[in-house]
Amino acid sequence: MSDRFRPLDSPLPDDAKNFADFMRQSWSDDDDLVERLGVADEAARRRARLAERFSGRQVVVPAGALKPRANDTDYRFRAETAHVYLTGNQTSDAVLVVGDGDATLYYRPRHAKTDQAFWSDGRYGETWAGRRRSLAEASELLGIRCRHLYELPEVLGALDNALVLRGVDSDVDSLVGTADSAADAELATYLSEMRLVKDDWEVAQLQDAIDCTVRGFEDSVRAWPEVLRWGERWIEGTFWRRARAEGNDVGYDSVCAAGPHATTLHWVENDGPVTPGDLVLLDMGVENRSLYTADVTRTLPVDRRFTSDQRDLYSLVFAAQEAGMAAVRPGAGFRDFHAAAQTVLAHGLADRGLLPCSAEESLEKSNRYHQRWTLHGTGHMLGLDVHDCTAARQENYMEGNLESGMVLTVEPGIYFRSSDLLAPESLRGIGIRIEDDVLVTDDGCRNLSAALPRTADGVEEWMAGLLP
Repeated sequence: MSDRFRPLDSPLPDDAKNFADFMRQSWSDDDDLVERLGVADEAARRRARLAERFSGRQVVVPAGALKPRANDTDYRFRAETAHVYLTGNQTSDAVLVVGDGDATLYYRPRHAKTDQAFWSDGRYGETWAGRRRSLAEASELLGIRCRHLYELPEVLGALDNALVLRGVDSDVDSLVGTADSAADAELATYLSEMRLVKDDWEVAQLQDAIDCTVRGFEDSVRAWPEVLRWGERWIEGTFWRRARAEGNDVGYDSVCAAGPHATTLHWVENDGPVTPGDLVLLDMGVENRSLYTADVTRTLPVDRRFTSDQRDLYSLVFAAQEAGMAAVRPGAGFRDFHAAAQTVLAHGLADRGLLPCSAEESLEKSNRYHQRWTLHGTGHMLGLDVHDCTAARQENYMEGNLESGMVLTVEPGIYFRSSDLLAPESLRGIGIRIEDDVLVTDDGCRNLSAALPRTADGVEEWMAGLLP
């Protein structure tokens, strides 16, 4: 059995007993008054749906374990998405067990101050890692019955026919025993599909993350003198400070890509210069304190104004995004907004003489020449994960239809790599993407990130208003 699921029980040497006795004395009681999380009632309804879907079976959904970064230091913990969705819990080593109309969270509470672990457990002890909640506090906070994590091995060992969200916690996987691969995969799929349509609370959380993201973009532009001195690193650090101050963290590694770096779709090194005359592509999102994530991209002129070539290409990408947004509505196919944006981009590239055929021919599945410069899909679901609901079935996601309450990104782009001899020489090394987060409404969509200007004129005016 893993040491995680049993008390720290290392014997004390004789010469430490006096110290241990002294450490156990004279500590105040510091129980907190806990206010129940706003998501607690909704999480209970989600658990009820889960139990009904898998009636007659026990479902096990772990939060995950701490992950070593190096030697005896761990990465900052981020709980598994489905676990957060079902409980609101964000602490490590917790395991949700749902079944028979009941739910229990097996939780690692704080040690009693008379326990040796209080001062000697370097991973979980309060003096090393901070105070964890008591079982009573956790139960009140989350609105769910909580039992000690140390009870989990016996409970899981007695389960028959249990389903497990596997690959999250290897110790939990081994405790449950033989996997029912097909049923476990069905569970993972259902947990993704539960999140496809957001409730009002989730939309409010996403709006909170997006609003904070807008402020992070504003911070980054206000820091332009330092950006010009220190380059991409300064933008990354500036945005991260906002994300940590108002939210939990960034929702993904920020892309701060200046000049030719913008043609690398997931540029996260962020170690290059920001040079006057270039564009800088910023793909950044705040993960708020409930762990909902924004995902917004703007492409900015370093000199505060676009050149004529830059403006021309930017306007094409903007037109493609407008077409994509116009195609987002209930009943539309998920791929429709991608097709709408790609049609605009293909015609724009053909009009500029870059395609070896007409736009219509390029748009045929067997050709797709325009994708040399457009490369990626035009959007994805957004929620607790930046690429949300990825275990959903194709027929309910990529091949499915949009529904009111879904939240997705619309993010066309054009990229001319420096080494691309088919691209106009004046455009080589330029990458442009515009990305916004939209809510599908009953009659179309609402741009949740509309507070951040998108047009070329709007971007220039916005930058001018933030800089002296």
